[in-house]
Amino acid sequence: MNAQTLKTAPQTEDELFLAMAAGFEGLSKQLKVIGHYVERHRGQLGIQSIQQVAQNCQVQPSAIVRFAKHFGFSGFSELQRLFREGLARQISPGRDYPSRIRGAIELGALNLQSTDIAHALMSGSIAAMQELQSTLSAPTFEAAVNLLFEADTVWLAATRRSFAVATYLAYALQHTQKRVQHITAMGSMQEGQLRGLQAQDVLVAISFAPYAEETESLVRQAHERGARIIAITDSSLSPLARLATAALLVNETSVFGFRALTNTMTVAQSLFMALAYRLELQYEPATVAVS
Repeated sequence: MNAQTLKTAPQTEDELFLAMAAGFEGLSKQLKVIGHYVERHRGQLGIQSIQQVAQNCQVQPSAIVRFAKHFGFSGFSELQRLFREGLARQISPGRDYPSRIRGAIELGALNLQSTDIAHALMSGSIAAMQELQSTLSAPTFEAAVNLLFEADTVWLAATRRSFAVATYLAYALQHTQKRVQHITAMGSMQEGQLRGLQAQDVLVAISFAPYAEETESLVRQAHERGARIIAITDSSLSPLARLATAALLVNETSVFGFRALTNTMTVAQSLFMALAYRLELQYEPATVAVS
């Protein structure tokens, strides 16, 4: 798909995001900014006015209209209707509680207990987990498991906050017969660590906005070599997802400016468990000859 205006508007959020991802490179700078905002704030678009969206994107309202018309909608109101079904989930009590705690901190409240902070994170994580359960793409997840199942060598790339998730996968996958290469990037030697990657290999890359430059670079190199990529990221418009064979989209709750790892770790564990199940189905125990 190129940057041409769609003749028929998408009927679901997923169809819209697929259209956005397919034509993203051909969009103008302003429309790219709006596209990122639409995907990352899908739960708020059902109640925000066009002026609010424009202000948050730092563009004129006319740019929002152009974005809507580019994807086949008559205007912002028609685009907005796609996002109203998920509105109740986005304003659930589990998400409101962390917001109230944050508000109390910003107002200077000093009487918060440690358990208040723990409960805020737990409540937000529960709400985010419920959202993940309803939005995780079954075909994409199955495709990711198939890629791991078929690969002889699995490479893992993640830095900073996501490093712990890649480390878990490295540990878990070592309990299978797969060859595992964990790119730790210690000493900034990540490119040298990637040297042995081949076209039939699979790279699992994990990164969230603002995306780690090291991980982006590794994904580009792996893609150029013909390797298949499983991306665990937060947007179908992310630099990882655009080059991925399978992109698993994960959004985490944020409390006091710290994002949880609950959903990301759950997706990683689910990938391993689904792979282990598939591998066990292929296992044929040796029979003992009876004399």
